[in-house]
Amino acid sequence: MKKLLLVSGLVIGLSACSAPQEPQLTVAPQPTISPVPVAQNKSVAVESRDLRTAQFVAVVDNGRKNVQPIQSTSNVRVVLEDALTRQLNSQGYRVITEGKGKLRLDLLDALVKVEHSVFSHDMITNVQIQLVAETGENKFVKRYTGKSTSEGATSASVEDMEIALNSLLEAVLQDIAQDKQLLTFMNENF
Repeated sequence: MKKLLLVSGLVIGLSACSAPQEPQLTVAPQPTISPVPVAQNKSVAVESRDLRTAQFVAVVDNGRKNVQPIQSTSNVRVVLEDALTRQLNSQGYRVITEGKGKLRLDLLDALVKVEHSVFSHDMITNVQIQLVAETGENKFVKRYTGKSTSEGATSASVEDMEIALNSLLEAVLQDIAQDKQLLTFMNENF
């Protein structure tokens, strides 16, 4: 009897390992690297918050009330904070843990919505990031948004969704890198 239980336990364990995994998206946007520094070694403390209501990064609607949420392979907030830190470093800022000047990234939205029909798909990607730059006396708040749409004659793959989300995140990071109001505030107050 013990041998039978052991064998059945191994079979169940092996079948669980070979069960299909839920798809996940790799979120890895590249920062905008500045060829010329815009700051002279000004220090800034960077932090971030994820304020999204749901933690998935994609929703696939196959019709007939079949909606599948898809998670990210990594923490999107951490990935974006890291990208922003590398972007700031390339601009000449020195990112530190504590300092007079603080820059907070609030992730408000990062979602790919896919609707499949029999022969095509529609994909809508939304990104919204809020930056809060502040010192003890002054504060600068601005939202950066992006939206893209695409259609295809086949089903949308995980790679299609990754490209759509990462491309839009990179476009928003580029907007942040080129925002003269933000750069002026940081250079005058940090």
